[in-house]
Amino acid sequence: MTYDQRKLGVALVGLGRYSEGQLGPALKETQHCYLAGVVSSSEEKRKRWQAQYDLPGSNLYNYDTFESMAANPAIDIVYVVLPNALHAEYVVRAARTGKHVICEKPMATSVEECQRMIRACQEAGVLLSIGYRLHFDPFNKEMMHLGQDQVFGNVKRIIADDSMTLEKEEWRLDGALAGGGPLMNNGVYCVQAALFVTGELPVAVRAEFSPKTKPDLFRTVEEGIQWEMEFASGKKALCESSYSKDGNLLRVTAERGWFELNPAYEYKGLKGQTSEGPMEFPTIRQQAAQLDDFALCVKRGVTSRVSGEMGMRDVEIMMAIYESARKGGERVTLHLEAYQDLIEL
Repeated sequence: MTYDQRKLGVALVGLGRYSEGQLGPALKETQHCYLAGVVSSSEEKRKRWQAQYDLPGSNLYNYDTFESMAANPAIDIVYVVLPNALHAEYVVRAARTGKHVICEKPMATSVEECQRMIRACQEAGVLLSIGYRLHFDPFNKEMMHLGQDQVFGNVKRIIADDSMTLEKEEWRLDGALAGGGPLMNNGVYCVQAALFVTGELPVAVRAEFSPKTKPDLFRTVEEGIQWEMEFASGKKALCESSYSKDGNLLRVTAERGWFELNPAYEYKGLKGQTSEGPMEFPTIRQQAAQLDDFALCVKRGVTSRVSGEMGMRDVEIMMAIYESARKGGERVTLHLEAYQDLIEL
């Protein structure tokens, strides 16, 4: 069997809720890749995954033995599924093993980290992709089509809200690990949506933090944030992300109608409506489609549509949003011309 025909082996780095509930099950459905190995500090987790997925003992790693993966031909792709502040370190380490890399969103906690990750992958000659699963979801792809192809005329305004309620301590509430609050975890989907619906890059942002109603819980991250993205064409996106309420909306108003997803960002159960009627698409496992797409990119030697450069672009936008919020809503301009090729369907 040739390299182009065989399934590529994926190693998951970090066996938390997302790996357990989504990525592991997705790798049972994929056509072009499969779960070949895992990396965890917990021997109990490694053994449990070994039994569940029939993994050989030689494909179980901890963070000290991570680099020995370089000598394992069964592993082609490493998927970094760790807290945000660890993304840069482990993407760089994975690249140096010669494995292709997927990094969960957000790409990193600073633009400088993103640059280091991209450079490491380029120097190693491996591909880098970001875990932007919604680019492979049929409902979100339809939103891209309706907006960019102006099916209802020129887009005028976008409303995007991705929020969830957190009521107890976890790593997402630790600023040192998360790099920020709901903007980094959920709001990145709103940023993404505004860009893939308009097919444009924002030229400026304005933002403000929500008042903290639970200061003991939200000590080192924002509880909520609202921001506006301006586009050179005059389009505007009004966005919100919070850890103290639930929200899951993407609504677009255009010249001759409207279209929306509600919920918009979930793993399943998405619902779409337009001013002409409901959207009818099958529910898919988004992560399986995302993983298969990257496996095909590796086989064909082509850049992923959700590349490291796209991840860095979004981090740059989020850093500008934070800057505006820290400055009390001051308008912060963006210069994103280098990313012009990353907004097409």
